[in-house]
Amino acid sequence: MKLAILPGDGIGPEIVAQAVKVLKALNLNMTMTEAPIGGAGYEASGDPLPDATLQLALDSDAVLLGAVGDWKYDKLERHLRPERGLLRIRKALNLFANLRPALLYPELAGASTLKPEVVSGLDIMIVRELTGDIYFGQPRGISSLPNGEREGINTMRYCESEIRRIGRVAFDIAMKRRQPGQKAKVCSVDKANVLETTELWRQVMIELSADYPEVELSHMYVDNAAMQLIRAPKQFDVMVTGNIFGDILSDEASMLTGSIGMLPSASLDENNKGMYEPSHGSAPDIAGKNIANPLATILSAAMMLRYTFNDESNALRIENAVKKALAQGYRTADIATDGCKQVGCSEMGDAVVAAL
Repeated sequence: MKLAILPGDGIGPEIVAQAVKVLKALNLNMTMTEAPIGGAGYEASGDPLPDATLQLALDSDAVLLGAVGDWKYDKLERHLRPERGLLRIRKALNLFANLRPALLYPELAGASTLKPEVVSGLDIMIVRELTGDIYFGQPRGISSLPNGEREGINTMRYCESEIRRIGRVAFDIAMKRRQPGQKAKVCSVDKANVLETTELWRQVMIELSADYPEVELSHMYVDNAAMQLIRAPKQFDVMVTGNIFGDILSDEASMLTGSIGMLPSASLDENNKGMYEPSHGSAPDIAGKNIANPLATILSAAMMLRYTFNDESNALRIENAVKKALAQGYRTADIATDGCKQVGCSEMGDAVVAAL
């Protein structure tokens, strides 16, 4: 197993170090090679995605990423900013399917800003299309009109095959998540009443659902979905949506779990090669202070074992170790409550290793 380790910027190196610590404790036959990306890539070679980093990712079986971005790079030309490196590596690896689970651990019900009865037992999978939509559509840019006024343009577009393949991922996951005696559920999120792009999205999802009679397909406009995630989140099982809507909704869903520091993610290609990263950003304001929550990154490593390496046993070992550490009262600052054992980033990593 060949793993590319891309710590990135901000808290990225701290949280990735904890995930690597956990993986090494499993004594897997895994080769890990580290490379810079984002701001670290720019500092190393003047490019947020250095050629050597991209080649390492292409040659590896999976990629474990920390986070990219820092305010000090905001004035660089757009193509040199850290976030462009992230978008480029997703595109180069054809990572079209982003999986973001929002699972509430019982011990953290009090850390959520919602009432425990609203979020207790929460278990949602958000499937986000990752390589199309308004983030990649052309034309794009800022230009000047004949009257001298500036105009910004971005293009939302999807072709039928892109919608169909992400739909299949969502339906297949719903089938795997189905509980005995219950019907699998997929909620497709769009804005078909306003946007023609998502009108096509809805049409294709309906057509695709004919191949999955065991799955109950529903549709929801994105503004209503944002509201329903707060009002009654447990109505959802699998949600599938486009790139920009998924970006927003998955961050919203993270707060149902108590902290975005608890939310892992997987980005997969058609062969389940993946890039695994926490859903949160680089948090440069707390970088180097040993207070970041590494659990989302550690749980991302568990997803990597499950989806790319088909190692369910060790994926469960990591997830159960996280549960045990939480049950023992260990908390980083973002999920701390009265009576807990508040620890730093590295100490939380140690607690998970000990729980293995």
